[in-house]
Amino acid sequence: MLLALPPTTSVSADHPTKTKHVTVFSPVQVVSKPSPVVDLSSLQDASRILHEQLVKDSQIIPDLGELLLAGGASSASYSVFPDDYRVPFQKRRLIGIPEALFQYYNTTNVTSHMGLLPEIERVWISIDHKLFLWDYVEGQDISSFVDQPDVITSVAVVKPKPGVFVDEITSIMVICTPVSILLVGLSAASVVGPNNRRRKEIKMYATDMSISTDVEMSSVAGSHDGRIFMCGSQDGCLYELHYQQSESWFGKRVQLINHSVGGVQSLFPRFASSKHEDRILSVVFDVNRTCLYTLSAKNSISVYQLGGEKTLHHIQTMSNLYKAAQDKAPSSPALAPSHFQVVSLHVVNPSESRTGVQLIGVTMNGVRLYFSVATYGFSHISSANLGESLRPLQLTHVRLPPSNLYHPDELSHSYRPATSSYNPARGVPVPPPSRPFVVSGIENSSYVDGLMVSAQPGDAEGTDFLLCIAPDLTRIGALGQVQTAQQQYPAASQPSIYGASYSSSGTQRPPLVEYATLLAIPGRTWAMASVPRSPPALSASPSPSTINELASQFSEPPRQFMILTNVGLTFLVKRRALDYLRAVVEEVLSEGAVQPIIEFRDSFGRDQTCAMLLGLACGNTFLDAGDQSTVGTLYSPSPDVANIAKQAFYDFGERPIWTERVTYGTSEASGSAIFSGRREGFAIYFARLVRPIWKDKITKPGSLGLHQLNIQETLLATIQKNLCALREFLEKNPHLFHSTPGDPAASRGPVGHEQEAWKAEQSSVAQLLSLLTRTIEAISFVLLLNDYRLGELIARCDPDAQKLITYMTYEDLITTQNGLNVSRALVNVVIDQQIGQQISVDTISEVLQQRCGSFCSADDVMLYKARENVRKAVESRNPAERQNWLGESLRLFAKGARVLEFDKIREVCTEYRQLGYAKGAVELPLYCALALDPDGIGLEYWLAGSPPNDDRSEFAKKRSSCYQLVLESLNSFEERALQSSSQNTAPAESPETVRDHAFELAFTSEDEMFHSTLYDWLIEKGHTDDLLAMRPMFLEAHLRREPATVSKYQLLWQFYVKDGQPLRAAEALAALAESRNFDLSLEKRLECLILAVGNAKSHPDADPETNADHLVANVVPLGKRFYPSEYAFPLRHIASSLMRFSLRYLGQLPKGWTPRVLVQCGVPYPEVWEVLHEMYESHVSSFLVPLRRT
Repeated sequence: MLLALPPTTSVSADHPTKTKHVTVFSPVQVVSKPSPVVDLSSLQDASRILHEQLVKDSQIIPDLGELLLAGGASSASYSVFPDDYRVPFQKRRLIGIPEALFQYYNTTNVTSHMGLLPEIERVWISIDHKLFLWDYVEGQDISSFVDQPDVITSVAVVKPKPGVFVDEITSIMVICTPVSILLVGLSAASVVGPNNRRRKEIKMYATDMSISTDVEMSSVAGSHDGRIFMCGSQDGCLYELHYQQSESWFGKRVQLINHSVGGVQSLFPRFASSKHEDRILSVVFDVNRTCLYTLSAKNSISVYQLGGEKTLHHIQTMSNLYKAAQDKAPSSPALAPSHFQVVSLHVVNPSESRTGVQLIGVTMNGVRLYFSVATYGFSHISSANLGESLRPLQLTHVRLPPSNLYHPDELSHSYRPATSSYNPARGVPVPPPSRPFVVSGIENSSYVDGLMVSAQPGDAEGTDFLLCIAPDLTRIGALGQVQTAQQQYPAASQPSIYGASYSSSGTQRPPLVEYATLLAIPGRTWAMASVPRSPPALSASPSPSTINELASQFSEPPRQFMILTNVGLTFLVKRRALDYLRAVVEEVLSEGAVQPIIEFRDSFGRDQTCAMLLGLACGNTFLDAGDQSTVGTLYSPSPDVANIAKQAFYDFGERPIWTERVTYGTSEASGSAIFSGRREGFAIYFARLVRPIWKDKITKPGSLGLHQLNIQETLLATIQKNLCALREFLEKNPHLFHSTPGDPAASRGPVGHEQEAWKAEQSSVAQLLSLLTRTIEAISFVLLLNDYRLGELIARCDPDAQKLITYMTYEDLITTQNGLNVSRALVNVVIDQQIGQQISVDTISEVLQQRCGSFCSADDVMLYKARENVRKAVESRNPAERQNWLGESLRLFAKGARVLEFDKIREVCTEYRQLGYAKGAVELPLYCALALDPDGIGLEYWLAGSPPNDDRSEFAKKRSSCYQLVLESLNSFEERALQSSSQNTAPAESPETVRDHAFELAFTSEDEMFHSTLYDWLIEKGHTDDLLAMRPMFLEAHLRREPATVSKYQLLWQFYVKDGQPLRAAEALAALAESRNFDLSLEKRLECLILAVGNAKSHPDADPETNADHLVANVVPLGKRFYPSEYAFPLRHIASSLMRFSLRYLGQLPKGWTPRVLVQCGVPYPEVWEVLHEMYESHVSSFLVPLRRT
């Protein structure tokens, strides 16, 4: 039968992708080869190298708060370049407004507005009362909404309130007109469009929710929980649109609340008028801090914290910002009263700043005001208004705009001096701008992750200029540069001309330096926003700074911005260091100019440059800075570009160096290697590729109590593609980490030291290559498991394996012994699943070794073959051949018992039982019990009485689980023997013979703990007579071992009777009668006492009077306590028992002994007479047939 494998998302040699030069598995891996030996020590050494690189990535670039703190109160350091390949942003494409919309402009007297809805990938355009949603991903697709009569002035998309709408509605579109507000439900589903790009398909739902208003609303902002805030265009008040599922006594279905006025007036906005002349212009919601910011016409910024339903707590209002900014940057020409108008607010994500930078305000001339959490109290802020988790803000830094920007027309020319050698003259000045541009009229801006794009009218009709700003990592990062960027580009870099831009505190952290450039776009800007992208998975790896694009450029697409103008939609893409490098490599190819790549190396440092060159040479899914819809497709550069990148990787990487340390006073010397840039670049690039998964758990809880993948399959497949491209490149170019014969550098230094350095480097590279291969296979292994329903596979593992999997990271799976154990357990489950479908072991092994060879060990293959022998025995019709197959399977299973999972043992035992193979069904679990507890720790724990809270109990549980399998087999064989008593079978295979053989094997075991388990099971099954007849060697010890039970006592005294020890039997019965640990009836206790007396009498030294005294001592206290209760002291039963005892010893006890005992118990004489007379009249056997002693 062919192997029926489900489709897989992993990359393999059998399933090539459309990209070239990609294979996940080496074609030389075949099943006939032995499983690769996993060198955990080497893998762990390589893993430590990756961890070191991940930690470095989290430290080399400061976060935003640290940079601002180092810059003091104000700063204005910028890197401005005239050449277009070093500008921080690039215009990617322009999509014109669809021609179909122009037919609606049929008159000259129309009112039109437009804006961006990036949440649903739409541009909204209103023409009078008609609303059009333009799908800019498709380019020409338009949907419309015309179900209301008023002119539309503003549209926004917010999250819906939970439980109000149907589940299909994922967003709410807020439509504002001068006289009303309307809510429309939206559902957005991701689909593949005609151009094979993913787009969002939306549907509109009528909600019947609208409200009339006398104030036109604008600047709509939604909270994370569905609350909607906005400001009034006429009165400048802050409003909230409250809606609920249905009307109630206490509120309408839709209600407008004015938060700018207090008391009852807030509930009647049309009767409330603002007493404040300072009008609110915009509203911004902070999702991470659940607060609201408002900006007023007089540059006041207010902070509100969300309270309960319909409530909002005012935290503070920051006013007089102009004076505060002047105090931070005195005498700055950029801070003039006529230009100091804050035009927009931007929230700073908490991940950007650990020092509390929370908000940015942008003025019309490009000044940025940074607000951080206040370090001291404000006297004018009431403490009663402060939220528990929200602290007041204060202006902490003023970022002045660049003063000497190149005009966009000048960026088309390069001012780089030509050179053709690797030793160019340094310090060549860059000419200043011939027509410098000063920012003065910013109207829109957008900010995300340290990147800012602002728009202002250009100096030509129908053109806007975009001020694009991004951090200059070469100036703020500790990248190991030989020379600082300021030395390299003395004329190009432009430190602040407004006061001091460096802190005087002596801190080692550099101040903020940014790239700045002006770009021209056609049309007048209506709106701008960053292009949404899937948020990166929260990784447990050390997190680099948000602005550190060096760490993320090979694992995330570049940031993009959208600028909407009356001409169309312009897309602006951030140019990463990788894009800069690719441009200079292409320039080397086209013009032969090596100066740019030398400058790049000097700017970013040797190691970082080598890491990027390696990524460029081998190809990467994020290499192309194009459309995000192509993410996941491996991009390979042209062979010429790859060759130049490879040559530069080797040349810039230099050579490893051996440093020797001599211990003074001794002749001993030791040393270490300083690795080359090639090895460091390899480690950096490798670490950055796996950072999204390396420290993260493999699984997370899913539905139905099953586990599911913690990392998405698409991300795993993308990482694997990049790792495979890296491995293929290194396999094809092994010389990259060896010295070249004839290299002049080879003559430097002692030959011995040189060899030691190369030896250390090659050893480290070999470890990294080993880890690279195993990581690729680990991803294939995880994807294969997911193809076979990972959650169900894990559920079939034993509890220990399940617990390990729950907390296991990818690093653990790849580099630890627990990872080996878990992978073996999961492979066993997969094999069992496939063998159950009659699939050959060789076929399955081939699949496993092709996709993840290091995860299929020799022990596993041995067990698989043992499993296949069982299957052959099932198919065999020859009894002798069947026994041979079964015997061979038992031998293999016993040999591999130490790695067998319990579920596997159970399944094999079940098959042995079904085949009537008593030897395997009994001996295999006993072998496994010993293998799982090789040092006898579990047995030692059991012999100690199983104390609580003892770590040894785990071993005892494993043994007990195996014993239970033996008992299940014995029970199965016994049931078959009973059912087949009427069938004629061959004597050698009869169920009776199999049963007897199974019990014989069980009783011949020398495992005392197993014997104890077996005896308990037999006692529970009612086979006490069989046990008493056999009297096995551990029976007495078992019956005397704690915990004591009634059945054990019963069997113990009978065992002593059978063994000729009546006195010990009497002791056991007496102990049972007197025990307070068992809920025995009085009748039962008296019976035990009588039996005890009888057994004691049977002993040669027994005395009837002593026995009688013992009986009286136990009965009389009970009578005095419980008589006349018939339940606790049944008089007739007790009298009959006493009479039987007295007749047994007739002539040896005084006459009248029974009535005297009853009187001592407190029974009145008439009652005694009545009971005894009734017994006599009823012809009770006690009076008719006196008992004789045996």
